[in-house]
Amino acid sequence: MVKVPKQVDHAARRVEIAEALRRLTATRGLEGVSLRHVAAEAGISMGLVQHYFKTKDEMLLFAIERRSQMYEERLKARLDAGEVPSTPKAILRAIIAEILPLDERRRGDWLMGVAFFIRSISDPSFGVALTEGVPQLFELFAVLIRQGQDAGDVDKSADAMHEATILWALADSQGTNIVMKHRTPDEAMSTVDYYLDRLFGSAPVS
Repeated sequence: MVKVPKQVDHAARRVEIAEALRRLTATRGLEGVSLRHVAAEAGISMGLVQHYFKTKDEMLLFAIERRSQMYEERLKARLDAGEVPSTPKAILRAIIAEILPLDERRRGDWLMGVAFFIRSISDPSFGVALTEGVPQLFELFAVLIRQGQDAGDVDKSADAMHEATILWALADSQGTNIVMKHRTPDEAMSTVDYYLDRLFGSAPVS
């Protein structure tokens, strides 16, 4: 009987390596992580890691791109499953909740972003990768706020892009407060809800 060679899902293997890097970065920071550490965390050989990523920087850049994809995939899955009502206010809240470090998984994502931010100060290429999707996120916030205006839930005089910027600044500050244990996840989300309630008036989340 001829044995059929096992098919390897190369995309899945790259994601597996990126996930190992994310877990390590959350506890050690980027500078404390090597290809060897990632290989050990992923349970594979260092040679296999180097087969997919020739350098540490190549692996790091893939990991930060993957983080953004994961945000989108998780939010889409929640929307498709009907877990999030398809109202502008509810979608904005769900996006912020996905970004904030409300549990261990999201805390790891947040801390990886912090580690990349520190690295980007000395390496502009990392700054580009880290902030590449930010303008699109601001525009998405603004689009949802404009939809709220069209529905009569948000004051017509509100500047959607300014409100989007304020919302992001609020989320960013609350994430830091959670990680530093100055506020609990519930307290942080309560502040997000307070802002959204003021912006959308009495419009319900559901």
